[in-house]
Amino acid sequence: MEQNPPPPFPSPEELKTKITEFMKQNFGDRVSVAAFPAPEPAEAETEEKPEKIDNQEFEFNFLPRDIKAHLDRFVIKQDEAKKVLAIAVCDHYNHAKYLRQLEKENPKRAELTEYAKQNVILVGPTGVGKTYLIKHIADLIKVPFVKADATKFSETGYVGGDVEDLVRELVHKANSDVNLAQFGIIYIDEIDKIASAGNLIGRDVSGRGVQTTLLKLMEETEVPVRSMNDLQSQLQAAFEFQRKGKAKRETINTRHILFVVSGAFEKLKEQVARRVRQGQIGFRAEPVQVMDNELFQHVTTKDFVEYGFEPEFIGRLPVRVVCLDLDADDLFKIMKFSEGSLLRQYERAFRAYGIDISFDDESLRLIAEAAAAERTGARGLLTVFEKLFRDYKYYLAGSGLSQLRVTAELVREPKRVLDRLMAEGEKQEAKMLEAAARQFAETFGKEHGLEIVFDDSALRRLVERAQAERMNMNDLCAHLFKDYQFGLSLVKKNAGRTKFVLGAEAIDAPDKCLSELVVQSYYPGAGSAKS
Repeated sequence: MEQNPPPPFPSPEELKTKITEFMKQNFGDRVSVAAFPAPEPAEAETEEKPEKIDNQEFEFNFLPRDIKAHLDRFVIKQDEAKKVLAIAVCDHYNHAKYLRQLEKENPKRAELTEYAKQNVILVGPTGVGKTYLIKHIADLIKVPFVKADATKFSETGYVGGDVEDLVRELVHKANSDVNLAQFGIIYIDEIDKIASAGNLIGRDVSGRGVQTTLLKLMEETEVPVRSMNDLQSQLQAAFEFQRKGKAKRETINTRHILFVVSGAFEKLKEQVARRVRQGQIGFRAEPVQVMDNELFQHVTTKDFVEYGFEPEFIGRLPVRVVCLDLDADDLFKIMKFSEGSLLRQYERAFRAYGIDISFDDESLRLIAEAAAAERTGARGLLTVFEKLFRDYKYYLAGSGLSQLRVTAELVREPKRVLDRLMAEGEKQEAKMLEAAARQFAETFGKEHGLEIVFDDSALRRLVERAQAERMNMNDLCAHLFKDYQFGLSLVKKNAGRTKFVLGAEAIDAPDKCLSELVVQSYYPGAGSAKS
């Protein structure tokens, strides 16, 4: 299927008119566009052809078991999916490596070499690790990775997005390194949403158009790095045209880009199970909840076509694999053993509040059971964690509590445990604040040669104010006793006193208390402050 040639580049006059109209619509008459000077004759005579990139940099040296071992660190279960993906990735990139070498030695033979791309279709419910698998493969082999939902794209790009933008996004993810982008991975989720079985509501015309456009990308085509619908790209082209009299038309070839599509395919499992039951007596009399490997062995291209896919489209996805649903035991293992465990995220979140959080196994099993009941795979863990620890983050942050042990009791009765921890935290915080108040008094004495002592009532009142006003104790004392250095020095000069015991009244009315001490130093017996 031939690609439509790019539209002719506008003349300087047309370009100026378009940009002027855009600027006026968005910025009014405050912005004007200068005329584009005519290009230099020597440069204008030569039209630059689309620039193709010679692939020289990307290297691939992995075995299937290397990739699976890497995925095992992050993804629990899905062993068959990991094995199939590892083989497909190695086949795809080993061929790219072979072809690149052949292009150097025998370009004509390389051009004639045929290869069926190992594009992948992943089937499985939400939250079982489909995206995670592909993302970590891309991380391991160090290629750019782009993820998108099929429902956000349209055939033309006027509604939603243009599917070719996925290829351009690879260039962005590769920091404009087109060489590397040509070996990237494009992952399209919810692919089942652009297909509708004819016996249900009829073929979705827009979805069929997206399939057709994707079909070209999944084979081999040249995609302009600059989109004709992207104003910024066109402005850059205009500036190049202004300077040189021509605009560079750089393209990216999709030959070595690996495409992976995925979806839940809810109706597919029922469709296939019904057909298999009719052909095999005794095959699963009970309803099929999720697609599994046993049932997936019976899925054919015809099933996907009946589901609503174009035969040419589904034929470009030869590698087909199912990701299994996750039960409570799988979710427990994800928390316990996966390097990407949600526990690490919550440990960091609580550590930011000065709290070290830890989990015992019984609590994790209860959390896993609650998450499994959500029926959203591993995403259910985040739902349960957020609900369970929302109030803990809010009330324990800054409470003085430094350790939080998550037990089965906490999971079963989070509010009662939180109330108890808050009470314990207040006691610990009070002790820390009292120690800080005594430290302030000690530092005050060393700096000014004047000893101040807070009695029990003063300490209680200081703690109450610090907790109520959420102030650092040192800052609170510095504010309350900012004039005491000068006032008490005067008392020392008049009466020779160097030690002062302060009570609760000095906390509630520090200026009044200091005035009484000064007056008493001039007129003994006139004041009532503590001595």
